[in-house]
Amino acid sequence: MIKRVLITGATGLIGTELVKQCHSEGIAVNYLTTSKEKIENTDNYRGFYWNPQNGEIDKEAFKGAEAIVNLVGATIAKRWTKSYKKVILESRIESMNLLYKTLQEIEHSIVHFISASGINIYPHSETKLYTEEDQDVGDTFLAEVVVAWEAAAAQFKGLGMGMEVSKVRTGMVLAKDDGALPKLVKPIKYGLGAPLGNGNQWQSWIHLEDVAGIYLFLLKNQIEGKFNAVAPNPVVNKRMTKMMAAKLDAPLWLPNIPGFVLKLILGEMAVLLLEGQLVSSHKLEELGYHFKYYNLENALNNLLQ
Repeated sequence: MIKRVLITGATGLIGTELVKQCHSEGIAVNYLTTSKEKIENTDNYRGFYWNPQNGEIDKEAFKGAEAIVNLVGATIAKRWTKSYKKVILESRIESMNLLYKTLQEIEHSIVHFISASGINIYPHSETKLYTEEDQDVGDTFLAEVVVAWEAAAAQFKGLGMGMEVSKVRTGMVLAKDDGALPKLVKPIKYGLGAPLGNGNQWQSWIHLEDVAGIYLFLLKNQIEGKFNAVAPNPVVNKRMTKMMAAKLDAPLWLPNIPGFVLKLILGEMAVLLLEGQLVSSHKLEELGYHFKYYNLENALNNLLQ
């Protein structure tokens, strides 16, 4: 049983929930942060400074840790200018390369490396159900990012000591106060909600508690491989929009927002709203992970009450 884990991105949306769940299971957390004011130091929660861009890292962070959960990466919900696309990619790759280089240089007891990844690797489709076995790769910028991200994670396998590597391909994370949900709900609350594009694009969503729960499940059971972190019941965009409107008791009277309008406003990142993937969670369920929020109705009841 893992007693202490090192988490990067521990103060972010998924990281904060994962720390909470680790603590409830008696797992202590070391964490790396680029912000010195976020450093705390208690028995079960110890912060250490790093700066991946400059290649700086406090090697004490690895002390006592038996696994690493890597959640670091610049948000994709910010306009994709040429320079920001570079930030999105480098924030993911540089941080992993620094962890890898450091582990090569020090004595450590890390046996499991778990990295965030994304379902955006799969091509957009309204009909195909994607499993972890699918080799198809989309032609979007995000698919390119995920390929590079997973390749950087795969290198940890070469560190010896029976190192296991897991990649968590995450869908749309639904949380009360952060992530996608507040942005989706805002126009609906003001009576301006509408399906996006044709509304038939799949939204493979997951509740925040379940995505953190999946990391914890892989950590506790030391399971390696690729995993789709999505709830068992994806929905199409127009269904999701209608369900949110019903929960908020807000009318939907506007026509669908045409794709070209979203492309004019958002540029290339409009693919986040107009394209989607129907993704299977079957592998995790077969391994014994029990979803707390199995369908969107339950998740919205919890998050929008």
